[in-house]
Amino acid sequence: MELFQKKCIPCQGGVEPFTREQALSMKEQIHEDWILSDDAKHLIRCFRFKNFKDAMALAVKVGEIAEAENGHPDMGIGWGRLDVDITTHKIKGLVESDFIFAAKVDKSAGGSS
Repeated sequence: MELFQKKCIPCQGGVEPFTREQALSMKEQIHEDWILSDDAKHLIRCFRFKNFKDAMALAVKVGEIAEAENGHPDMGIGWGRLDVDITTHKIKGLVESDFIFAAKVDKSAGGSS
């Protein structure tokens, strides 16, 4: 089963976030444009578009994924760009569900870079 086909599991707390090594291993399963933050607590991807409308359209899709998967990334939007920052706020780090969420965003983005 591919990562985007899995279901995000809500974090109940009490779970250890991934180590840098675990996060780097999981990162191999998502689009190469995702960046692992220096502290290995965030996945960040900057999407670029030709206009605001396309950036907004992906932001709406990410919002729909967030509601369906109970994951809520931070997003920044502007003309021709959408920045997505994923972390599990409850444990201040990354778990498998964050990478599943990123894979679902990748799938929705299609050819967007």
